[in-house]
Amino acid sequence: MVDVKLLGLWYSPFSHRVEWALKIKGVEYEYIEDDLHNKSSLLLESNPIHKKVPVLIHNGKPICESMVIVEYIDETFEGPSILPKDPYDRAIARFWAKFLDDKMAPLGKSFFLKGEEQEKAKEEAYEILKILDNELKDKKLFVGDKFGFADIAANFMGIWVGVFEEASGVVLVTSEKFSNLCAWRDEYINCSENKEYLPPRNELLAHFQARFQAAPK
Repeated sequence: MVDVKLLGLWYSPFSHRVEWALKIKGVEYEYIEDDLHNKSSLLLESNPIHKKVPVLIHNGKPICESMVIVEYIDETFEGPSILPKDPYDRAIARFWAKFLDDKMAPLGKSFFLKGEEQEKAKEEAYEILKILDNELKDKKLFVGDKFGFADIAANFMGIWVGVFEEASGVVLVTSEKFSNLCAWRDEYINCSENKEYLPPRNELLAHFQARFQAAPK
């Protein structure tokens, strides 16, 4: 029997990237919830450099960083391809996955900062959103005609941004400003092959509402 364990946090978009890939491939795995404030010895041993989730442990060997793990899953297990078959499309998918990884933190700051710092973060966020909206013009998905690598990397845009907007009262993405991105988000949420793997939105919302309420004013 294949020994697959996933160390994660239920509310983390990074952890859910890996869960999505495992489920698409039909891989049976043991999910181990970690604690951000009291990290387990297994996590610290498995990811001694960054000490963060997600970590996939396959036959006793740890793999770290969510999109590295997703690519490993795609290459290791049988099932539907996550990365495109065409070399050019694979390169484009990797490009957008890297872009989305690099830009997630600036987007997140727009919700958690206050005052002048928040306004600067929102300006940066709008520039990022413009780039994504332009890329999705006349396209349903980032690469090709089915959900794949880049769309998994964009899960923060698909689910978490909307949750953060509702929890914080800070709205970044509207159909008037970013119609293409909103159309992609609707496709992401409502696509039948993706819908069953989405985290429970009401639970995410309750979690982050509590986080925002506890944050310093």
